[in-house]
Amino acid sequence: MSEIILSAKDVVKKFGNITAVDGISFDVKKGEIFAFLGPNGAGKSTTIKMLTTMLRPTSGLLKLAGHDVTTERDSARKSFGIVFQDPSLDEELSAVENMELHATLYRIPKKEQPQRIEEMLKLVELWDRKGSLIKTFSGGMRRRLEIARGLLHEPKVLFLDEPTLGLDTQTRNTMWRYVKKLSQEKGMTIFFTTHYLDEAEDVAETIAIIDHGKIVARGTTEELCKQTETKSLEEAYLKLTGKEIREESTNNDGLNFKMSLRNSRLR
Repeated sequence: MSEIILSAKDVVKKFGNITAVDGISFDVKKGEIFAFLGPNGAGKSTTIKMLTTMLRPTSGLLKLAGHDVTTERDSARKSFGIVFQDPSLDEELSAVENMELHATLYRIPKKEQPQRIEEMLKLVELWDRKGSLIKTFSGGMRRRLEIARGLLHEPKVLFLDEPTLGLDTQTRNTMWRYVKKLSQEKGMTIFFTTHYLDEAEDVAETIAIIDHGKIVARGTTEELCKQTETKSLEEAYLKLTGKEIREESTNNDGLNFKMSLRNSRLR
């Protein structure tokens, strides 16, 4: 039986009288590429915030790499890396300086930092731009650097929140090639969200769909199509969640997490 690296059991999150997440449960296996899909306002972002220690659940249990996300926050944080949909790099620093800052936050030993930084920048084909300021980078280059930064402390789980938003097709394909390589060669678990359903269909081994705070379906693309009697993931998704337009929500996750992480390291 495959090892469970991430689990949620009866997780609820309430904001006053509003229930954003309503008793969800799921498991993610070690090395699995897991897509977490849902319309705007479905509870997707709230779930990710809880998994990455930014929010505490109202009730239920969340475990990451054997650590209780609520009571063992620092240990849980060492177990994951994250790439947000909103930029979180310092534009006035170079690629290397951004990596060094991240290494310091995660307390990577000073003597190990140069080798790890070089390895990660080469992985995403940015070593030749190591000294360039981020403000000179294209959107695709920034996203690749954010992935390298998220991998620097060798996490067991990599969270990708809308990682290809606004990227061109070539850059999106390149990014997912890196992600697949990480899963296959390093056994890293990938937990991602996207509104590009073709990405989930092409990349994910398992898909969970959340709507109105509840998991409404879970399985492979083939299993979801069979459950809904449809022929594609997009058709299955729309049948499960409806076709009405959902309201957008403001997302400052990258900034909030960065500040929260920095403050926790400085205490």
